[in-house]
Amino acid sequence: MKFSANLGFLWADRPLPDAIRAAAKAGFDAVECHWPYAVPAAEVKAALNETGLPMLGLNTVRGDVEAGENGLAALPGREADARASIDEAIAYGRDIGAGKVHVMAGFAEGPEAEAVFLANLRHACAAAAPHGMSILIEPLNRYDAPGYFLTTTDQARGLIEAAGAPNLKLMFDCYHVQLMEGDLTHRLQALLPLIGHIQFASVPDRGAPDHGEVSFAHVFEVIEGLGWMAPLGAEYKPTGPTDDSLGWLASFR
Repeated sequence: MKFSANLGFLWADRPLPDAIRAAAKAGFDAVECHWPYAVPAAEVKAALNETGLPMLGLNTVRGDVEAGENGLAALPGREADARASIDEAIAYGRDIGAGKVHVMAGFAEGPEAEAVFLANLRHACAAAAPHGMSILIEPLNRYDAPGYFLTTTDQARGLIEAAGAPNLKLMFDCYHVQLMEGDLTHRLQALLPLIGHIQFASVPDRGAPDHGEVSFAHVFEVIEGLGWMAPLGAEYKPTGPTDDSLGWLASFR
């Protein structure tokens, strides 16, 4: 198996270029991030070139975080802001060689929000396609993100089918899916053609994958058996220094 370090949580106490170097030293095969925009893209690209790690993807901005926003793309009346955030993410991703952009929906509900989200996703897919990039959507669980527009893989499937864009894919986060739906391995099998990236963390505490209610040794074996070749994203929250949480990495390889 190959693994990607999500630098939104791992080595989050370090500047992003230094976190990339730490991930390489620890033996990860790739990196991904949340919101890198405060760091000049040239500095991130230099660290990626130095280490040889690919940057798999990044998120669109959350919006007004102090006001409680967690994404813009499904918010009626915020279409201009949402599309600006999408264009920003695609441009930054292009500059650092990232292949995927996660478009964050935000807190919303109802048919109008769905229509706005679909329109923004079509914009994102059209803007990303010339750069060979994919757009990801990710269901978030209702415990960590109550009120988030996108919460289940069935809902995500419907949106992907409705959008009709070949570069719109599902971010399958095992942590969120287990909390909302369970049945991880069957869902992975059923949704495989729609999946653009897979992430993981222990359930229910979102820690390293060596404990909790999910046997990731089994889940990873199933994923490997499905022919999945891309790195799996370690998006968990260490309880102490990241380096002290990495005992799972060698064993799960």
